[in-house]
Parts: sequence; C-alpha cells; structure tokens
Amino acid sequence: MVPALATTARVIRIDLPGHGHSPEPSDGDHSIPRQGHHLARALDRLGVQRAVVTGHSTGGYVATALAEQRPELVTALALIDTGPDRDAFVSDGPAGKLLLAPVLGPLLWRLRTDGLVRRGLSTAVAPGFPIPQRLVDDTRALTHRTLTRTSQESEDYLPLPTRLTELGKPLLVLFGDRDQRWRPASAARYQPIPDTTVELLPGVGHSPMIEAPTRTAEFLMSFLLRTR
Repeated sequence: MVPALATTARVIRIDLPGHGHSPEPSDGDHSIPRQGHHLARALDRLGVQRAVVTGHSTGGYVATALAEQRPELVTALALIDTGPDRDAFVSDGPAGKLLLAPVLGPLLWRLRTDGLVRRGLSTAVAPGFPIPQRLVDDTRALTHRTLTRTSQESEDYLPLPTRLTELGKPLLVLFGDRDQRWRPASAARYQPIPDTTVELLPGVGHSPMIEAPTRTAEFLMSFLLRTR
C-alpha cells in the first residue's frame, strides 16, 4: 500500500520489537506500553511532530499506547482488524494453538517448516486466500519468545474501546468481514466511540493490507485527508 499512501503523505513503516529488522527488547519487556515507548523514540529520532498512526492487529494496540503516552504527537488513529476485547477473539487455529503452547510450542518452533508456518497462519487471512511467501518468511524469523509474549501482552492490554474513548482522537476501524481471529461483528463495539468510522471489507479476512491493499489504502487516504 505504500506507493499509494505516499502520494498523499510521508509514510513511515516501523517493525515492532522482535519483528522484521527490529531486535528483541534487551530487557525482554514486550508489554504494549513499552512497545509504544519504542515507537515514540523512533518517531522522535525521525523528527516527526504530528502523525496519523495506523496499526494492524497487535500494531493497533501499540498505536493506542503511543497515543496514550504522546497525545500531542498522534492526531488520529486507524486500526485494522484489531480486536476490541477478549470476548471477540475466535481462534489462532489448531496449528496456531500448538505453536503458542508453552511446552510443545518451543519444540515445534525449532522446526517451523514453511508448511507448518503456513498452517499456523491459516487464520491470518480469509479461508482459501493464498498466504504470501513473504509473510511466511517474516513469521519464521520471529523467536518463540517474541511470538508468545507479544500475544499475551496484547491480551493483557484489553479492553480497547475504553482506552480509545478516553483519548478522544478521530478513529478509523477497518475489519475484514471474513476475519477468522476476531469476530467481524465485534467491530461494532468501536462504533459508540465519538468521531469513529467503522468499515467492514467484504470477502476479506484478518489482513486487509495483504488481501485487499487497494481498497484498504483508499480508506486510509480518505481518513488521512479528513483528519489533517
């Protein structure tokens, strides 16, 4: 989506701690507030003073934490398939549950063949959508500690609507209507938050930026122009 978004704004992509090219936290702290702190430091180093912050899934929690810590920096938030509370969670799928298990998970993670990772990622997209090799490679690069701790810290950060209501920021919520990890109907729980727009993307699962990048970018660009 970056080329499309870059026609409207400066686009900065940041790998969360332990993901992509970002190392794991030296103190082992994967808490959402701590990740928000890392995000703030990165934006400060880049000289960013105002930003519309977008996060997918766990990234939505980190974006919210950043706004809590630095309200003067975050002008608006866009959350993509970020679950509102624990009751909205559906499943990581059979393979995902095994990989996250405390005893068996680390043993299986040592194998993490493409096939095993693909099965673990089956709920990350709509049923039948082909999982890109890049997503498989990115997932395989994670440590099991990052995988499990980030998942647990995300759960501990919930519920989200109360936090967002207190922030009082313009909010866009995008949800695929075929999300297999979070109940798509749970997106409506964000609707009572003032100045919030909720959009369901038909035929899309948990990862709209991969499954429907053009439509997702259009929603984000419209939101960006409205909140500038």
